[in-house]
Amino acid sequence: MNFHPMFFRQMYFCVHEKMICLETQHFRVNRILLLGVGLWPYQRSPIVKLQFILLLGVLISFIIFQFTTFSTSKCTTEHIIKVFSITCFFMCNVIEYSSFWFNADIIRRMLEQLQDVYNELRDEKEIAIIEKYGSKAKCYTTVFILLGILNKCNLAVVQILPYIQNIVLPKNESRLNPSVYVAREYFTDQKKYFYLTTLHTLAASYVGNALMIATGAMLIAYIQHICGMFSIARNKIIYSYRIEQAMNILQKDILKSKNKVYKEIAYAVDIHRKAMEFADFLISNFGGPYFSMIMFGLIGVTLSLYRAASHSDNIEQLFFTLLMIKTFNAYLFLGNYFAQEITDHNEYVFVTVYNVQWYVFPLHIQRMILFLLQRGIKAFQIIIGGIFVANMESAAAVLSTSISYFTVLYSMREN
Repeated sequence: MNFHPMFFRQMYFCVHEKMICLETQHFRVNRILLLGVGLWPYQRSPIVKLQFILLLGVLISFIIFQFTTFSTSKCTTEHIIKVFSITCFFMCNVIEYSSFWFNADIIRRMLEQLQDVYNELRDEKEIAIIEKYGSKAKCYTTVFILLGILNKCNLAVVQILPYIQNIVLPKNESRLNPSVYVAREYFTDQKKYFYLTTLHTLAASYVGNALMIATGAMLIAYIQHICGMFSIARNKIIYSYRIEQAMNILQKDILKSKNKVYKEIAYAVDIHRKAMEFADFLISNFGGPYFSMIMFGLIGVTLSLYRAASHSDNIEQLFFTLLMIKTFNAYLFLGNYFAQEITDHNEYVFVTVYNVQWYVFPLHIQRMILFLLQRGIKAFQIIIGGIFVANMESAAAVLSTSISYFTVLYSMREN
C-alpha cells in the first residue's frame, strides 16, 4: 500500500513532538466515510479509482435512464416535472461527488494547513479550545450519519408500504408499485427485470445518500476547525483569550511585558488571518459546485412541491415526494447554519477587540489591534458562487423562492 508523505509527517508530529494528530484524533470518522465512497484524498489506488467510476456510473446511469423515457412517452408537462423533480436531486449528487474527487489536492492541502496550525498551538488552553471544536465536529458527524440512516429507513418504508397494505388491507384493484414514482426506461421487459431495475434505483439512492453524509460531514469538520481558530483568537465566551492575557500582563508590569504583549497580539492577528484565509480557500474551490447544487435543488424542490400538490390523494407518492423535499431542505439549512457560525465567530472576535481597553496599550501594539478592528468593520461572510451569501436568512430565502415558483406553476395548472 502506498502512503502519502503527509501520513508520515503526521505520524512524526504525533510520536516525536507529542502534538495533536489531525487524522487520528479529529477526522477518524470522516476518513472512514470518505474511504467508503472513494473520496479520501490519500492512497488513491487503482481499486479506489475503479470504485469512483462504479459509484459515479450508478448515479449518471440512473439519470440517463430517466431521460430515456422521453423517447417512449409523450413529452407532457406532467412527465417533464416527474423526471426533472428527481434528476435535479441526483444531479446535485453527481456535482458533489465530482467536485470532491477532482479537488482531492485541495482537500489534502486543507488538511495539511490545519495540521500546521495544530503544530503551532502553544499551551493547554489553546489545545482545549481546538479539542472542543474537534469534539463538536465529531458529534455533528454522528448526527449527520443518524439523519442519513433515518432518511434511508423512510425510503425503505415507501418501498415496502404497498406490499404491507396488500396484506393488511387487500383491495380488488392493484396498488401502484413504488417504482412508478420514478420515471425510468431501460428498453427491457419491465416485469421480467423488475428486481434488477429496482435494485438500480435503490443503489443510486443509497449511493447519493452516502455521498451527502460523507462530503457534508467533512465540510462541517472543516468549518468547526475554522471556528476553533477564531476562538483561539478570543476568549472562550466574551473576551479573547490572547488579548485578555496580553492585557493582564500589561497591567502587571508595562515595561517588562511589552515584548510578550506584542507577541501575543501578533499571534492573535496571525491566527485570525489564517482562519479567514482557510475559509476563503475552502469557498473559492467549492463555491462554484455548491452554487450549482443550490440551483438544481431549488428547481427540484419547486417541482417536487408541485408533484406533492398534484398527488395529495396518493399517500405513497406524497410521502415519497415529501421525503425528497425534506432531504434537500435539511441539507440546505444545515449547510447555511454552519456557514453562519463562521460569520458569528468572526463577529465575536471583533466585539472582543472592540470591548477591551485597547487604547491603553503602547502605540505599536495598538497598530496590531487595529488590524483586527479594520477586518471587523466589514462582516466576514461565506459567499458561494459570488452571489449566494450562506447564512440562515439566505436558506429561508431559497425555500421561500421555491414556494413562490411552485405557486406560479400550480396556478397555471389550475387555469
